[in-house]
Amino acid sequence: MALNTSADAPLPVGQVSRLIGGWIDRLGTVWVEGQITQLSRRPGAGVVFLTLRDPSHDISVGVTCYRQVFDAVADVVSEGARVVMLAKPEWYAPRGQLSLRATEIRPVGIGELLARLEQLKRTLAGEGLFALDRKRALPFLPQLIGLVCGRASAAERDVLENARRRWPAVRFEVRNVAVQGVNAVTQVVQAVKDLDELPDVDVIIVARGGGSVEDLLPFSDEQLVRAVAAARTPVVSAIGHEPDSPLLDLVADLRASTPTDAAKKVVPDVGEELDRVQQLRDRALRTVRGVLDREERGLAHALARPVMERPHRMIEEREEFVDGLVGRSRRTLGHLLDRADSELSHTRARVVALSPAATLERGYAVLQRADGHVVRSPEDASAGEKLRARVAEGEFTVRVAD
Repeated sequence: MALNTSADAPLPVGQVSRLIGGWIDRLGTVWVEGQITQLSRRPGAGVVFLTLRDPSHDISVGVTCYRQVFDAVADVVSEGARVVMLAKPEWYAPRGQLSLRATEIRPVGIGELLARLEQLKRTLAGEGLFALDRKRALPFLPQLIGLVCGRASAAERDVLENARRRWPAVRFEVRNVAVQGVNAVTQVVQAVKDLDELPDVDVIIVARGGGSVEDLLPFSDEQLVRAVAAARTPVVSAIGHEPDSPLLDLVADLRASTPTDAAKKVVPDVGEELDRVQQLRDRALRTVRGVLDREERGLAHALARPVMERPHRMIEEREEFVDGLVGRSRRTLGHLLDRADSELSHTRARVVALSPAATLERGYAVLQRADGHVVRSPEDASAGEKLRARVAEGEFTVRVAD
């Protein structure tokens, strides 16, 4: 129903409260689930007063019911129990307060709780919150560890003592919260978020020293599971239990069986690391010595070879070989030169024998006309013509007689 209001015509608070009451009255009865946080059963009173709380959202509402309604489940219902009730919402207009009037109360059994957890597990798994590929590796040596645990609890003592025994310099940022009951979910979720916002925190441990299925329900709450999945810092689940596995184990980056086991998995042991360093040093030393021994043996083997004992031996052997080659080259070259000289002498004798100068030396002469042509027959010369006569020792001029 829309209301016609404005800044000039506002509704009084009382009228708004009455309108809210009217809307709530039309809601009728509803089934509501929650956890009983307060229970008041006054002797002789016909009405029982309860406070019903939603652990996931930190919301509470008052509940009233007739004594006979509560007596039907009084043996199995107490403070901290989860119940489902059929109730009529009521609005008390003078105080602006919501309450419920219950006509039937049913305790939530373990089987039903486990069935709901299994359904929630399938839903969250379908969203990929439990996938292995989204889990982050823990740092080797965290400088600051966030710890979420109960105040002065055995879980806190186990984590701190075992971690400092393994690495004395490790530091913790501890958040003490309720680890069971109606306030557990909201406090644990807020502690995880606060630690996740600290830039120096390298890993967060959520620890509790075991408990019954009901005690561990806060660690299967959907709000906590989603807060851990959204955290940027790796989260370790250290709930001391074996038979049951809360959903926190599935969404956490690492599951530890106990708080002590968490300390061992998060913090390295300084003694073990020193032993490992010493082992690596010994292994490196053995490796270096092995390399040196192998190289020394190789060098000794090389020095034992004849060529290393008498380095000049190779040069001497090569010197004799080179001398032989030089001698052979000289003999071969001498033979070639002698043969060439003989051939040259024979050729020169043949050339000399066939030379025109040799013919002139035997008393012959060569007649040439003034134009240089050689006179080969009497017809080539004219009477009175001057001719040049070439003889072995020179030349002279002759005239042809008539």
